[in-house]
Amino acid sequence: MSYRRLSKKPLLFRSFTGLTVSEFNFICKEIEHKYKEHERRRLISRKRRIRDVGAGRPFKLKVKERFVMLLVYYRLYMTYTLSGFLFDLDQSNVCRDLTILEPLVKECVPLPEKIYKHTRTRRLRTIDEVKQYFPGFKAFIDSTEQEIPRPENKRRRKSHYSGKKKKHTVKTQFMVNSQGLILHKTRHKGGRQHDYHLYKHNHPVTPSQVENIVDLGYLGIQKDFPTVKSVLPVKKKKNALLSSDEIIYNKNQSRLRIIVEHTICKIKKFGIMGTKFRNRLKRYNNASDIVSGLVNLRVMQSNRISL
Repeated sequence: MSYRRLSKKPLLFRSFTGLTVSEFNFICKEIEHKYKEHERRRLISRKRRIRDVGAGRPFKLKVKERFVMLLVYYRLYMTYTLSGFLFDLDQSNVCRDLTILEPLVKECVPLPEKIYKHTRTRRLRTIDEVKQYFPGFKAFIDSTEQEIPRPENKRRRKSHYSGKKKKHTVKTQFMVNSQGLILHKTRHKGGRQHDYHLYKHNHPVTPSQVENIVDLGYLGIQKDFPTVKSVLPVKKKKNALLSSDEIIYNKNQSRLRIIVEHTICKIKKFGIMGTKFRNRLKRYNNASDIVSGLVNLRVMQSNRISL
């Protein structure tokens, strides 16, 4: 498998990588531009170096081919053995190449962390600045879970067991705007944590004009965070039915809130985020950052957003 062969079939290219050919070329150009300096920093940072920088066997694949391999691995989430067969590498070299390239990809894609940091440093003083990041002055927050293998450690088994999924999971919270752009993402937490507990300890700060639209999993947000403009559905009371107006209101809120569900669905289309996570958990945040950045790249390209 190679970029040259795959790019001749655009539908297959998107199915295998999650990006169109033009989106791939856009981000790959920046990766190739920064690669030389990134590799130099990586080599000189090594401790106990015996040979000079630049010595040793060169990479078998060029940067572009390794980026294709990374995207195919993230999208299809196949084994290193199969990846090695497709790209004519040993499985240990596949693992090594991906680990080396991931930090550079993180530098080049629009990570939620970068966008959120930008909103905090600039403080968004004017209405136009707020509207640029929060069209319609709305933000949508929700959490999602992903299954992991049963931990060997007893304490971790307990902290990661999700009573909702009846599996061991990790949980991540996302905040998106009305265009589906991911503005904030938490680090992964154990699946035992409730959505609102995760919000209380990792909530994003939004401008006062922005409505934070959430589901009933965040019940209590209005009491605990009175300064945050939050919107929840109406909860049905015990032994009572919702009125027709309340039902219509809840449906309208669901129509608005579906944007965050669509964004999470885009993230889960990458197999590394949508199936059981087989890698070590210390790599989870790296993987979720990169996938979120790739989703943001697609949203920004399709909506012609420049922040």
